[in-house]
Amino acid sequence: MNHPLPAAVLFDLDGTLIDTAADFHYVINLLLAEHQQPPMSYKLLREQVSNGARAMVSTAFEIGEQNPEFAALLKRMLELYLQHLTTKTKPFPGITELLNWLGDKQIPWGIVTNKPEVYTTPIMQGLNFHPAAGTVICPDHVSEKKPHPEALFLACKELGVEPGKTVYIGDHRRDIEAGLRAGMQTIAVSYGYLDQGEDINSWNSHFQIDHAKNIRPILETIYSHD
Repeated sequence: MNHPLPAAVLFDLDGTLIDTAADFHYVINLLLAEHQQPPMSYKLLREQVSNGARAMVSTAFEIGEQNPEFAALLKRMLELYLQHLTTKTKPFPGITELLNWLGDKQIPWGIVTNKPEVYTTPIMQGLNFHPAAGTVICPDHVSEKKPHPEALFLACKELGVEPGKTVYIGDHRRDIEAGLRAGMQTIAVSYGYLDQGEDINSWNSHFQIDHAKNIRPILETIYSHD
């Protein structure tokens, strides 16, 4: 007995759908230069992207959030980032082809991210994905961020699909936890922004992949057989 392909596919944004590390690296080093500090390595920065702007600033300047200079540094970093949202940001290899396939199959897709709307919306507009995302859920739209499943439930509601027939794909433990709590099939990706020593096999996702080209075969397999 064959089953239909997923009702919808939802993605985390940074580290799953798009590679934003180069732009973060650029603005962090601009900020460091403004304070006459040496540049931060790309490798070190990349490991912190999924942990957010606070972690990137804290790591770059080797200070904690309680430091009296932290708030001003964070504010300036975010100002710089707004000016360089899509300078170097691009989809990960294989994503464009995957979205084209979803479009051909008329499978809706969407974004569920912890990235605030002020940054997410311009990025999505600048990258101009086709077909366009059917829903983009940011922390601004919910009361609880991931790993709480609220945002995933909202995305399904907006797409008119059942969570149990939906797949969520992410590059962080909180993504998989949110997907599992929502009753979704989950795919963990290792090509994103993993902390040093992080093992995606410990997240209890249904599937693990190291390249976006492997997403389509998984979708076809899990929804084509008993």
